[in-house]
Amino acid sequence: MGWRCWQSLCAALLASLMLAWPATAWAAEVLQVREPDLLLIGDHNRTYSVRLACIAPVAGEETAALKLLRAKLPRRQRVNLMPMGSRDGLLLARVRPLGQEQDLNDLLITAGLAQATETCQP
Repeated sequence: MGWRCWQSLCAALLASLMLAWPATAWAAEVLQVREPDLLLIGDHNRTYSVRLACIAPVAGEETAALKLLRAKLPRRQRVNLMPMGSRDGLLLARVRPLGQEQDLNDLLITAGLAQATETCQP
């Protein structure tokens, strides 16, 4: 077998392994729910704060929102982040626990614990 053939074989093997590997292996993990719209997220060897984008907690319902998020996001819960920008040095993102269809923004709005902000309304 020539060198080019080995290169092609290795590239094909690497591509098939990448496609076959479960996507959850690289998901971020929740380390802490800090506020009704602020999470501490870990991604391999990094940690960063993520504010839920497009929502504002309802005044007076912060404790209930915090309790709901802590129930839905136990420590090490894997989540997908859908970045929406940044503000005040924090990543703004929609956050969806793996294996669930509803993201946390919609969950809080449906529960009456948050309102959609004007910046993200259609």
